[in-house]
Amino acid sequence: MRKTFLSAAAAALALCGGAALAQDKPVQLKLSSWVPAQHALNPALQAWAEDIKKASKGTITSTLFPSEQLGKAFDHYDMARDGISDFSYVNPGYQPGRFPIFAASSLPFMVSNAKAGSAAIDAWYRQYAAKEMKDVHFCFAFAHDPGALHARKKVLLPTDIKGMKIRPATSTIGQMVTTLGGTNVQSSAPEARDMLERGVADAITFPWGSLILFGIDKVVKYHMDAPLYVTPFVWVMNNDKYNAMSTAQKRSSTTTAPASGPRRSAVPGPTSRLPAAARSPPRPGTRSTSSRPSS
Repeated sequence: MRKTFLSAAAAALALCGGAALAQDKPVQLKLSSWVPAQHALNPALQAWAEDIKKASKGTITSTLFPSEQLGKAFDHYDMARDGISDFSYVNPGYQPGRFPIFAASSLPFMVSNAKAGSAAIDAWYRQYAAKEMKDVHFCFAFAHDPGALHARKKVLLPTDIKGMKIRPATSTIGQMVTTLGGTNVQSSAPEARDMLERGVADAITFPWGSLILFGIDKVVKYHMDAPLYVTPFVWVMNNDKYNAMSTAQKRSSTTTAPASGPRRSAVPGPTSRLPAAARSPPRPGTRSTSSRPSS
């Protein structure tokens, strides 16, 4: 996740908007992240903030608030809109129906790796962001490595989903669950373990890299070994905060990123035109499901 964030930042922040001038007023930024403090995304955010501080000659400083300190994961878009945070890490899929265009990037079996998928999703969605996310200053979109189904019981066929209670990662995956006869149980990632532990949910769609961080490995036994989906995220900024910055500070905060990130590929048109490197074809059924226990 950290490498994906830095890669997306290096390429896409340049499209959001030097060094700051000596007379620029000091700006303090609140960065909000709902993932646990030990998640690899947080050091990436801190490194990015330090780069901005250097580029602005110290006029822009930031404080990171992880672990839902400023608000629940579901609320992070509105937090940036309302100024509770200046920058927010947002999962738009937590709000079904609110961002229908962006939801298309979470269709099953579309993306096989985070690096190419992040570049493709960002390039595709950028043309729609100004309209669909006009309440905030859109910076960039990115995705985690493909997630899979993790369950308390074996799931070997699509028909096994019928009657199961499943926590979907996004509203798009939720539609897949209901199409297969399952029932959606909504929760943010930080709340997911508790729902599984109490039996409120039988299964969850989750990325492999976050299973241990959120304790999901302790409450499920079986895992699908297939790139089922990705969750796309956005990094957004409060409009008033952005507009209050000087021209130099805007450049510092929107073009600064680690130089090692890959270039973002230009991918116009609908999601179905994602480059082959970002796509993974549907696999027959779900017989790739593994029955190995969690560690």
